Amino acid sequence: MSKITAAITAVGKYVPEYVLTNKELETYVDTNDEWITTRTGIKERRILKGEGLGTSFMAIKAAQDLLQKSNTNPEEIDLVIVATATPDLMVASTAVYTATEIGAINAFAYDLQAACSSFLYGMSTAASYIESGRYKKVLVIGADKMSSIIDYTDRATCIIFGDGAGAALFEPNAEGFGLKDEYLRSDGIGREFLKIDAGGSILPPSLETVKNGQHFVHQEGKTVFKYAVSNMAEVSEKMLTRNNLTKEDIQWLVPHQANKRIIEATANRVGVEPEKVMVNIHKYGNTTSATLPLLLADYEDQLKKGDNLIFAAFGGGFTWGAIYLTWAYNS
Repeated sequence: MSKITAAITAVGKYVPEYVLTNKELETYVDTNDEWITTRTGIKERRILKGEGLGTSFMAIKAAQDLLQKSNTNPEEIDLVIVATATPDLMVASTAVYTATEIGAINAFAYDLQAACSSFLYGMSTAASYIESGRYKKVLVIGADKMSSIIDYTDRATCIIFGDGAGAALFEPNAEGFGLKDEYLRSDGIGREFLKIDAGGSILPPSLETVKNGQHFVHQEGKTVFKYAVSNMAEVSEKMLTRNNLTKEDIQWLVPHQANKRIIEATANRVGVEPEKVMVNIHKYGNTTSATLPLLLADYEDQLKKGDNLIFAAFGGGFTWGAIYLTWAYNS
């Protein structure tokens, strides 16, 4: 019998209609389009507007896009994982609500939180379930409403993040396509450099924490940048050497969209030409858990069966890693 691997068989996406441009950000903080573009590569980002709309709204939309495009019956889905750093609520799972709303009534569901590496970790989790033989269809959704935790008077963070969602369906494959290898890492040293101080069990919400703005993301940019550049590049290179791949064997590098300079540094380390690097940071900014599936959705029509993809991500915590996957279908 052929070894069963977990292949991506469909993708979907959703980004909000509202476009927050660099020009508009100039009215919020002391910055300008040239400064933002030069340092991050971002021109605009999408922001979810509307009362009562949270991460689940975008996750549901992305999942529905995937289901409609692939003509998949939601009742056949076994598991729904929502990778997110911005769940709707603290206790009630965003994934559970999302599964119910899309009609995945036979699925169990849960959230997965590893900051910007969440979708990467979700891919690994989905593959393990598929390879075990227990489940046939695992839907992984990366979704984040970063605007809900960003202080728009903080120049260090408000220029970077945006809202969005992407989804990928994993199914068994006996042809040798799908997830081939992974190298996932974490290090608690990062806890102090990228975090939200209040709202958790250490510092519960209070009038004082709200007044002090402690429910917004705090990032020490230079430190995070340094760790991200070295670690994303290292794990991407490791995927090649460990699997005896050369840069010519790689059709696409799929890097987390945190900063264009981090993306370029990772590509240079692997030796992949710019035209083989998926990039959409200029359109969406950093959508955290959604960056990798949004790339797949944006580049789906260019992907061919048998293409070798290297995924790489780095996130708060710190969390990071790389995955080697072979594409399983022609769009």
